[in-house]
Amino acid sequence: MENKLAPINIDEPSPKVGTLAIDLGSSTTVVAFQSETDKEVELLDLNPISRVPGEVPSLIWKSSNAKEDVLFGNQVEKLNLLEKNTPSFISDFKRLIGSPNGTTIRNSNLSPEEAGELLIQEIWRRIPLQFEIKRLVLTAPIETYKAYRSWLHKACLDLDVQEIALVDEPTAAAIGAGKKGGEKLLVIDIGGSTIDMSMVLLEGGEGHAEPIAQLMRFGGQDLEGKSKQVLRCARVIGKTGIRVGGRDLDRWISHYLYPDCEQTELLLNAAERLKCKLSNLKLSDTTRITEKALINSLGEFKELSLSREELEEVILSQGLLKSLNKLLLKTLAQGRSQSCELEDLSGVILVGGGSRIPLIKKWLKQQIQPAQLLTPPPVEAIAIGALSLTPGVIVRDVLSRGVSLRCWNQKKNEHHWHPLFLPGQPWPTTRHLEITLASSKENQQNIELQMADYEIDGGHEVIYINGIPTIKDEPSQPKLLAWGGFPLSINLNPTGNCGEDCLKLKFSINAQCNLIVNGIDIRTGIEIIEQNLGSLR
Repeated sequence: MENKLAPINIDEPSPKVGTLAIDLGSSTTVVAFQSETDKEVELLDLNPISRVPGEVPSLIWKSSNAKEDVLFGNQVEKLNLLEKNTPSFISDFKRLIGSPNGTTIRNSNLSPEEAGELLIQEIWRRIPLQFEIKRLVLTAPIETYKAYRSWLHKACLDLDVQEIALVDEPTAAAIGAGKKGGEKLLVIDIGGSTIDMSMVLLEGGEGHAEPIAQLMRFGGQDLEGKSKQVLRCARVIGKTGIRVGGRDLDRWISHYLYPDCEQTELLLNAAERLKCKLSNLKLSDTTRITEKALINSLGEFKELSLSREELEEVILSQGLLKSLNKLLLKTLAQGRSQSCELEDLSGVILVGGGSRIPLIKKWLKQQIQPAQLLTPPPVEAIAIGALSLTPGVIVRDVLSRGVSLRCWNQKKNEHHWHPLFLPGQPWPTTRHLEITLASSKENQQNIELQMADYEIDGGHEVIYINGIPTIKDEPSQPKLLAWGGFPLSINLNPTGNCGEDCLKLKFSINAQCNLIVNGIDIRTGIEIIEQNLGSLR
């Protein structure tokens, strides 16, 4: 292929052919490989950008000077470039990729999407040629799945690889924990920037084959029908999430100890080290741990000192357990609507860096009884699961956001948003949803189908006050975000009169999570050709 990124060439006579998994994280990106002939997963050492094999710090140093080299991961850490608030230092960008508000990295030379793309491409360049990558599998968060997938498509266009697959993080975690087909599981992923909960049914068991994965192609090429594999499904039957995670806890610790100090990356990293050490179960609750953080180029330090008891006070005061409880209740309610009770679960899987915190483990054990709490390797579990899911499970999922249609309300004589499919709706749908649309004015020549994402806030919102993430409780309210682009326009022939019923439309969601519409003009009986309105992921 021309103009394709290729791994750095090294002298290696016998390449290993297989699948590469990249699990992009807020603080750490995991890179793992599995050959076609070996079941063992290998965490790759990408010297000099990996901290330890398989772990690349999600850090970039890019000067505004185009001629200067860009540094990544451990290169940034080792050269002590984690200084103050400089535009050259870029971190914590994953949480902002696909943000509905178009959030940018404060005072940065790169957008979140540019930073993520550069890191993925650099990881790809660093894969030594002893590994021949036949397939690349990537992971995506639930909260911004639709926009995140669109970004990944663009970010991977220049990668010279035959096949690309995408797996949502909670489903990959269930497989990474070593669970078998036929089991119902609750997956809780406490990452650097998001917390996701997902109830998953793994197909198989009772003599049936174990689940395998379905390949995807991001370039618009559909692989369905080209594979001879028999595809089976893992089904997500309930899921929720919040855009807060381990990095926010670092900010809370830093702010608790130094409320008037600028939250530099060095200060946050010291808070992170403190948090990790306080998660050691061998420590008593009152043992104090101290970490030092360099605060300027003069070599001045600040000491961060905290006990586990104080750490738990910080967590409780910020309302984290309260929010986790709301997420848990909402996820369990969605599962209950799919005839899955807490007692039906084979286990609750806790992954992500935040899963190490004893207070969270203790609270969760109390909340999920009689289900068993499972704690696989917190960092690499998702990447390992992604490899196991490739060439992939078809994920029969539920909508994390619903969709609404702008309609004419004859009684109120005004337009309003009418929900079509609500959050939690399983897809693909098994039956059509019928809607009758009327004209809103005399001699109306067409009716436009204007759509919007529809989300019911779970009663919590993360807002930033002076740069500190704060969980705010609010009454549940629907939120609408109109789709961009041009809406589908259906011509009326003859023209419609105000208040006259004109169209009977049938809406459904197909196996690719696309919103499909067809129908008839009820005045003439003329059929409306099936149209794809867009993806709901």
